[in-house]
Amino acid sequence: MKPASIMEDKVRYKIAEAARMAGVSASTLRLWESQGLIDPARTGSGQRLYEAEQVERLKKISWLRNGKGLNPAAIRESLEDEAVQKTSVQSPPANVPQQSDIGRKIRHLRREAGKTLGTVATETGIPVSMLSTFERTSQGLSFKALHELVAFFGSTLAVLSGQEDRNTGESLIRNGQWSNWPPSSSGVTVQILSEGKNQMECHRFQLAPGASSEGAYQHEGEEFMHVLAGSIEIVLDGDQFFELGVGDSFYFESRRPHSWRNSSAGETVLIWINTPPTF
Repeated sequence: MKPASIMEDKVRYKIAEAARMAGVSASTLRLWESQGLIDPARTGSGQRLYEAEQVERLKKISWLRNGKGLNPAAIRESLEDEAVQKTSVQSPPANVPQQSDIGRKIRHLRREAGKTLGTVATETGIPVSMLSTFERTSQGLSFKALHELVAFFGSTLAVLSGQEDRNTGESLIRNGQWSNWPPSSSGVTVQILSEGKNQMECHRFQLAPGASSEGAYQHEGEEFMHVLAGSIEIVLDGDQFFELGVGDSFYFESRRPHSWRNSSAGETVLIWINTPPTF
């Protein structure tokens, strides 16, 4: 077990916060620890602390347990195989945003606007504790809350993720060489398919089992999506439901309140395009 002193320069979460981010209960984390699936550090008083990498491991364990039905032994084997494979993978490109970039940029925008965490919490409805955690780690907000927080400061996720930094008039990204938005919402991975300040924002979404927007949001523009794997449920205006499967496409106006969730038992992958860049 790692002593807490080794982790002084790392973001760490208490068990309740880590459990919420992983979508499970604190008692489940204790069970997984007893099964040897996770090994959190501890303070001098015995309080469990989880690093950001361990939170991602917890999410993976949850998916392997609930999405694939693996037992603890099979989960350990899967995680060990994944760790071996990662040792042969090259480091991410230099232009991939660091995990806490968006959170730091939000904090900069808040301070520039002369607003306190309490003021932003009151005006957005996002609890102060969640805002504080997000500014430090870029994690802990639902997709809906993240979108609304960025819009509150008059920006877009594309701008804050660095997607618009490269503006050469063309963008070629080879298969599998996508940059990722820093992870924020549980189970949602957003990969950038077109860099630069363009009229279209092109992304590849990977949604883990159970991943969703966690509420409806809206903005200016138009949206198009095409499902590559799995299935997704789209809800427009709170009462219109659309189930999309592999090969299905869907277009709608972004100003209509919309929410979504992965409706398959496995991972859902889709191409998602927004225009103009207001996402």
